[in-house]
Amino acid sequence: MRHIALLCVAFAVFVAAQANAKVQATDDRGVTVTLDAPPQRIVSLLPSLSETVCALDRCGRLVGVDRYSNYPASLRQLPQVGGGIDPNIEAIVALKPDLVLMSPASRVAQRLEALGLKVFAIDAHSYAGVRRATHAIGALLGVADPDKVWQAAQAGVDRVARSLPPQAHGLRVYYEVSRGPYAAGAASFLGETLARLGVQNIVPASLGPFPKLNPEYVVRADPDLIIVSQEGITDITGRPGWGGIRAVRERRICALSQDQTDVVVRPGPLLAEGARILADCIVGKGLSK
Repeated sequence: MRHIALLCVAFAVFVAAQANAKVQATDDRGVTVTLDAPPQRIVSLLPSLSETVCALDRCGRLVGVDRYSNYPASLRQLPQVGGGIDPNIEAIVALKPDLVLMSPASRVAQRLEALGLKVFAIDAHSYAGVRRATHAIGALLGVADPDKVWQAAQAGVDRVARSLPPQAHGLRVYYEVSRGPYAAGAASFLGETLARLGVQNIVPASLGPFPKLNPEYVVRADPDLIIVSQEGITDITGRPGWGGIRAVRERRICALSQDQTDVVVRPGPLLAEGARILADCIVGKGLSK
């Protein structure tokens, strides 16, 4: 019995030491953030980061999110502190977070830090970036093996890719992420997903992850399939000269709902779910007769 008691004490000491161990990671600003212990009160200002925290099994530590964080559904019950670019500083401070996660594009990092808050700014535009963000957040949260989350996402994408019929390979695809038109290039995580699915992106990596295109570029490229949000489909079909594009002419346009778009455009642990939505577009519209 004395031996068991000693083991219990040793385990309790180990757990206490782990809970109070310092954690650190370097963000996209080049700032190394050090915490005396894994954070217990987290505010996230980017949906993909909120999803990453939850995928790392620390969802219960989120005390506030941006207005767009909606997965898992439990996040909708948390206090919303505005958008990632225009958050409510007072609302964030009132939540007393010991860590704020945000995009490097946000302009409020210095203001929050001046108020004594710890800020970690990170985002991803590629698969490598998603993995890096997962590891960095996992390190700050004290997660022993954050790579499991990344590997699970990769395995899921591979399963989706294997499920596509051979005739899908080589299909020429144009993915419009927003009006402009702004496209998902081959260098983006969306472009990487399309490549993993075996289709050809009409926007090469040399143009950047999410380039703004001249509409004539798409007309000349003449894609077999266009993927766009439901909001943008009317605009696409009415553009000058676009009626001659094969995808428009043959009605091979896949219009994603808002919920589907939320999944597909977020570079985080839902990569496999996003790949499944894109695969359904490829089969349902790209290969339709």
